[in-house]
Amino acid sequence: MDDLQQRFDRLLKNVSTKNSSLVWEALHTAYQESHRHYHTLHHLAECFTLFDRYGYLAHNPLAVECALWFHDAIYDPKKSDNEHQSALLAKKCLERLGVFGDFQQEVWELIHATAHQYPPKNNDEALIIDIDLGILGASSDRFSQYEHQIRAEYGWVAELLYHEKRQEVLEHLYNKGNIYHHIPIKMDLEPLAHANMQQALTS
Repeated sequence: MDDLQQRFDRLLKNVSTKNSSLVWEALHTAYQESHRHYHTLHHLAECFTLFDRYGYLAHNPLAVECALWFHDAIYDPKKSDNEHQSALLAKKCLERLGVFGDFQQEVWELIHATAHQYPPKNNDEALIIDIDLGILGASSDRFSQYEHQIRAEYGWVAELLYHEKRQEVLEHLYNKGNIYHHIPIKMDLEPLAHANMQQALTS
């Protein structure tokens, strides 16, 4: 995880002159909670792999990268306000670092976009949504592992009910037709995403 910490330090040096160690510790601890199986530091690392590949599409790459760090910082599968709570944590941490104004507001809105409850309002919201859904276009083996990880996070849900709700989610995404917004991401990941979801829905 040293690479992630170094990455976080580099990001914060571009937006703040204050020490970021306490913020890093808070994030590092949050993403290692015992009930997490997918929404972990590994998920963050996968997001940043995609961000490094497609970050040139961002209008404000620093804000997108900062929002990625915080977008799943609060994660309780029994609650529906995780993105809002994560945005509140980001606001608190950025204020601690002396970061206010437009940058803080943009991070706030980008984190809320990852709730996937409304179409993206701008380019960077579309990008963070595409990155957050990047797992759908992973290799078939990784996608299968992801499905098992999500099931583990919802281990408290009865088997039949879980599969009914999971099928609803996958069918909604599959039937959208266009999963990704940015053309380079769409070209690279969408065929794999459709194949993965079709396999999950028929198995």
